[in-house]
Amino acid sequence: MKRIITVQDISCLGKCSLTVALPIISAMGVETCVIPTAVLSTHTAFKDFTFRDLTSDISPICQQWKKEAFHFDAIYTGYLGSFEQLELMKKLFADFAENDTSIIVDPCMADNGKLYTGFTQDFAFAMADLCSHAHVIVPNLTEACCMLGLEYKAFGYSKEYIEDILTRLAALGAKKVILKGIRFDDKKIGIAMYDSASKKTDWYFHKLLPQVFHGTGDIFASVLTGSIVRGLELKEACQLAADFVVESISKTLSHADYNWYGVDFEAAIPYLVNHLK
Repeated sequence: MKRIITVQDISCLGKCSLTVALPIISAMGVETCVIPTAVLSTHTAFKDFTFRDLTSDISPICQQWKKEAFHFDAIYTGYLGSFEQLELMKKLFADFAENDTSIIVDPCMADNGKLYTGFTQDFAFAMADLCSHAHVIVPNLTEACCMLGLEYKAFGYSKEYIEDILTRLAALGAKKVILKGIRFDDKKIGIAMYDSASKKTDWYFHKLLPQVFHGTGDIFASVLTGSIVRGLELKEACQLAADFVVESISKTLSHADYNWYGVDFEAAIPYLVNHLK
């Protein structure tokens, strides 16, 4: 069985980060080993959440794994909360990434034109440096602009604008770049995929749904990671990840009393498993 490491926080309630990565990647038939960076009572859209930093636990976990000589087919990082954690990820890559190990970085730190609370522009540049060590990076448009020091455009941009951002991101060092949350009109939303070897850009769009939910970026990156480890080509992996997000949102909106804080991805897992067969 293929085995990955995923490094991100645990929001005990809220359907994001490790609480989506672990069940989704496991359902895809991939052993999922976790390194939690922090434990939160809920995700940060709730008020008065509790937070416990677990940075000091990361190195001892890695040291014990290294003694056991485990092999990992991929390393997937999500939300990282400090400069120290970014540096620890570089060491983790150096210690565990072998020639056949894919490194996937989702630079979770911003959305809708703004950095998340507690993050600075210097942190965004440090995240760009971490992305230089990855094979695949999965930013949204806000995160991409922050890492590149560019002005964010919420709407009204061209394909050429997106293609320029993709090539700038690839210049950081990643072989493949997936840019999320692209909109050229008010009807569709999608992703752009850039392969630095072929210098080719692919696009994939869905109908823009009426509701926005937390955690969908984590769901996308988790399906993407599982798909890459299972051997899917980048375009196919991205399409499956996007389709699963849409299916999860559709399952959620089918209930009149749906939860606002996350999508019913659990109900969509049969869809995911069936499409992997």
